[in-house]
Amino acid sequence: MDKDTKFNIFSMQGKMKVLHMSWIAFFITFVVWFNHAPLLGAIKESLGLTAAQAKTLLILNVALTIPARIIIGMLTDKFGPRRVYSALLFLCAFPCFMFAFSTTFEMAALSRLLLGFIGAGFVIGIRMVSEWFPHNELGTAEGIYGGWGNFGSAAASFTLPVLALWIGGDDGWRYAIASTGVLCIFWSFVYYNTVSDTPKGSTYFRPKNIGGMEVTSKGDFAFLIVMKLPMYFALALLTWKLSPNGVSLISETAAVLAYVGLVLLFVIDTYKAYDVNREIFVKPVPEIQRYKFKQVAVLNILYFATFGSELAVVSMLPLFFAETFGLSAVVAGMVASAYAFMNLMSRPGGGLISDKFGRKKTLLILTAGLAVGYFVMSLIDATWPVWVAVVAAMACSFFVQAGEGAVFAVVPLIKRRLTGQIAGMTGAYGNVGAVTYLTIFSMVEPSTFFLVIAATAVLGFATLLLMEEPSGHMAEVREDGSVELIKVS
Repeated sequence: MDKDTKFNIFSMQGKMKVLHMSWIAFFITFVVWFNHAPLLGAIKESLGLTAAQAKTLLILNVALTIPARIIIGMLTDKFGPRRVYSALLFLCAFPCFMFAFSTTFEMAALSRLLLGFIGAGFVIGIRMVSEWFPHNELGTAEGIYGGWGNFGSAAASFTLPVLALWIGGDDGWRYAIASTGVLCIFWSFVYYNTVSDTPKGSTYFRPKNIGGMEVTSKGDFAFLIVMKLPMYFALALLTWKLSPNGVSLISETAAVLAYVGLVLLFVIDTYKAYDVNREIFVKPVPEIQRYKFKQVAVLNILYFATFGSELAVVSMLPLFFAETFGLSAVVAGMVASAYAFMNLMSRPGGGLISDKFGRKKTLLILTAGLAVGYFVMSLIDATWPVWVAVVAAMACSFFVQAGEGAVFAVVPLIKRRLTGQIAGMTGAYGNVGAVTYLTIFSMVEPSTFFLVIAATAVLGFATLLLMEEPSGHMAEVREDGSVELIKVS
């Protein structure tokens, strides 16, 4: 079987081909998701936007990614990553074109909101990679998938302004952004025609129901509902930010309707979760088929602190360096990009360390490093030499991104048939973290902002003590009723 072949990064056969095709798909989703950021000045001028409207586009871009990651996770488990990734790439090209040729702020805002869906692409590849790699290579493979794909946002910031200048004219930015939509459609066909969901002869395990995450005990059901709440709070926070209390994109009435809608959605979501898990209230789940939801909850909190802080810090770091050290926007941008550059090696590094030395131990060390790193960043001021501040930011970013790699080295080892949904929920928590941290950032000094992240990392460290190291095998039931044991350590 393909899982037994050698891990050779330069190979384009079998599992390595699937890994390369998948990280490129993820890379393209990130190019499209962040294609507006480096061109914001030209977009602002072309559409006549105010500073508040330009900032609103940044908020809208991440708003729908929270529910999107949950929905895409469910669809991936049900229909398989090959179909879902191809469909997502194809469909998201259209709001990309809509944004490229927007003539009003409203049109740009709506297309940016819809493009939040492409930020869910990450979840699909987590399931795909977990199908192709054995447990002892899984952290490394998921780290390469996440780290190299994540680099798409940095690639967009380097290439799109150059492309827009090369095309020239007032509409250069439009064609630069539209080109990323064309890339999306092209890769959707390539991906569909070159990968398969599992190696030949392997079973693709699907959840019994779609519409809610399966849990295996009554206590875990209550835990699941509690862990859904922060996602709704984050969406309520975004609504507040868009209301007259924030940037006034929506009216007070629309904001109230959005709050009511979120409450109703939570009620429906809770009922759907009950409907999927109805059986556990009647008879207990056989021991061999159980998994502990606390494993998922711990990973959610850790991803809140790692990826949540990365998204928030990447957004504020250029301005922070410019204001603290009096750097020009260009120099500050280049200095701050060192933080994103670390992704290429740090995330695969976190997965590799996790494969070699154990999942829990690796996460404990990286989370402790994360807390110390952000504490050090809270001390940065104008008296520091710039190079020392850059080294501090890069060291901190190593722990952040290696921590992300280590989190997703554990996700596929909890329950195979639910991998998409678990990745979706954990991934959504990263966005919840970003919304929370950015909201805090808008109210406090940068030093306090870094201290708040350090404090949440300490909380993550404490919850991590409750996590159990994945060991032995996880059991999945085939359609014919036979049981397959999948090695996790």
